[in-house]
Amino acid sequence: MAYDFDLYVIGAGSGGVRAARFAAGFGAKVAVAESRYLGGTCVNVGCVPKKLLVYGAHFAEDFEQASGFGWSLDEAQFDWPTLIANKDREINRLNGIYRNLLVNSGVTLHEGHAKIVDPHQVEINGERFTAKNILIATGGWPQIPEIPGHEHAISSNQAFFLKALPKRVLVVGGGYIAVEFAGIFHGLGAQTTLLYRGELFLRGFDGSVRKHLQEELTKRGMNLQFNADIERIDKQVDGSLKVTLKDGRQLEADCVFYATGRRPMLDNLGLENTGVKLDRKGFVEVDEQYQTAEPSILALGDVIGRVQLTPVALAEGMAVARRLFKPEQYRPVDYKMIPTAVFSLPNIGTVGLTEEEAREAGHEVQVFESRFRPMKLTLTECQERTLMKLVVDASTDKVLGCHMVGPDAGEIVQGLAIALKAGATKRHFDETIGVHPTAAEEFVTMRTPLAG
Repeated sequence: MAYDFDLYVIGAGSGGVRAARFAAGFGAKVAVAESRYLGGTCVNVGCVPKKLLVYGAHFAEDFEQASGFGWSLDEAQFDWPTLIANKDREINRLNGIYRNLLVNSGVTLHEGHAKIVDPHQVEINGERFTAKNILIATGGWPQIPEIPGHEHAISSNQAFFLKALPKRVLVVGGGYIAVEFAGIFHGLGAQTTLLYRGELFLRGFDGSVRKHLQEELTKRGMNLQFNADIERIDKQVDGSLKVTLKDGRQLEADCVFYATGRRPMLDNLGLENTGVKLDRKGFVEVDEQYQTAEPSILALGDVIGRVQLTPVALAEGMAVARRLFKPEQYRPVDYKMIPTAVFSLPNIGTVGLTEEEAREAGHEVQVFESRFRPMKLTLTECQERTLMKLVVDASTDKVLGCHMVGPDAGEIVQGLAIALKAGATKRHFDETIGVHPTAAEEFVTMRTPLAG
């Protein structure tokens, strides 16, 4: 039969837009439906605005360190509404860019909530459209546990639109979003507590990285509360929040920010009208080619719960477009050696295996570590230290993982990711001449493995 579209994409986030644009470029007739904002989580309430806020928070350190270089400054003043207004203007600009990218690619844009009626049909704004293939790219949504008083807490979605910077912030969670926002609030001058129910935050990251960041955040005066969880939140007459912990302790805050996980955004999508299956965590089940149990329906990005990173969704979107409409160019997404950064203050950059993962996989592991005070800080009172670490297979000399905590860690690790992807050995690192004087050169000058 003749379909209205070759591909109907539900969700105009990173993965959906990439799939739509390239499918259209390959000659397919494509539509995209979006009910909220173009660009998805990353552009609107994720990595882009978060990074802008991280930049803003970093200036406190820069002002503090300036005197060591001869600069005398009047007392710095920070204005939250100015930062948020400028952030909003930039996000609006990016929304426009995404709109132009789609329209100029020949993609039909439908703004509204799309619902799947059957395996080849979508309904939106009272109209129905048929499609040979339907792609679910609706992303994730933050969730706040339904404890008493949960309505008084906020998630990352609301944090970007607060009218004023709270004086006392309690950040709940142990993942990268919690750590990043704790750094933002703390850096901008809020009295910040990071509360996590586990032993130590950033589960899944290298143990040295987790411990080093804990030490640095403690040095900076952030209140870290581990093995702690919230029982209830009560709003006081003056508008402040009384937070009761499960161990009976009580804390006071002006804002409770939850970053305790995200769920796939499948609300009212009509999956019950299809054979699409969900896994035990509620994510859409797909095979290696992003096809669901319903052959005409595909899914990618955060909604499938694999690696929830924007560049991964982009790669998945490209793979889907190529497989469907340019099969001679198709190649599967390689989920190994994906570099990532945590924009905590200080930053984390990491690629490859952690020391723990390498040992668990049976590698004979050599570890090279360096901890040092960066050159920039030698004229200041700041005692922050940078961590760099290499995890090496002793039998093959292959570098299995690179990890860093320190300024511009993400920028540095991106280059190292190429080396690891190409199969670099420790000898390659040793024979590479460093750029001096930089922090990055430390990765090619570590010679002595840690004992044990």
